[in-house]
Amino acid sequence: MLDSLRKSLSPALGRLGRAAAATGLSPSAWTAAGLGAAAASAALFGLGAGVPLALAGAALLASGFLDIVDGQVARATNRQSDRGAFLDSVSDRVAESAVFAGMAIGGVAAPQLVVLAVALSLTVSYARSRAESLGVSLAGVGVGERAERLAIIAVAAIVAGAARAPHIMDYALALVCVLAGATIAQRVIRASRGLAG
Repeated sequence: MLDSLRKSLSPALGRLGRAAAATGLSPSAWTAAGLGAAAASAALFGLGAGVPLALAGAALLASGFLDIVDGQVARATNRQSDRGAFLDSVSDRVAESAVFAGMAIGGVAAPQLVVLAVALSLTVSYARSRAESLGVSLAGVGVGERAERLAIIAVAAIVAGAARAPHIMDYALALVCVLAGATIAQRVIRASRGLAG
C-alpha cells in the first residue's frame, strides 16, 4: 500500500535524495542512522507506558523516514549495490526485531500479541525473500508490508503515550497481526502461481 504511495511521490523523493546526498553522508551512513533511531525507539519502548511511549513512536517514525532516505541517496549518487541492498535488508530485520523486543520488555502490550506480531512480521519478510530467490518478485504484494506495520505501531504509540492510554497498543498489534497474516496469504498465493510444479 505505502509502496504505491512511494511510487507516486517519486519526484519529491528524488529531490529528497539529492538534498540528503549533498550532506556527503553515504547511503550506508543513512542506513546506520535509521538503525540507530530504531534502537532508540526500542529502548524507549522498554521504559514502558507514558511519555516514553510517545517518544518511542516518534523515534520509530524517524527510523522509517531515514530508511527511505538511504535508498534515495543511493539512487541520487549512483551507489546502488547488492552489498548495500543486503545490509539495508538485514538492518530492517534487526530494527523491527529490536522494536518488538523493546515492547515486550516494557510491557506496553500483551506479550502474546508481541510474540505473534514479530513471528508474522518476520514470516512476511521471509516469504518475499524466499520467493524472490526462486525468481518470483513479490515487491509491493500485501496489505501489511513493513512500512504499514511500523507506521501503525508508531502512530499508535504516539497516541497511546499522549493520551496515557497504553491499551491502544494492544489494538495496534492486533491490527498488525491481521495485516501481516493477510500479507503472508497474499504472498503465498502469488508465489504459488508464479512457481512451476
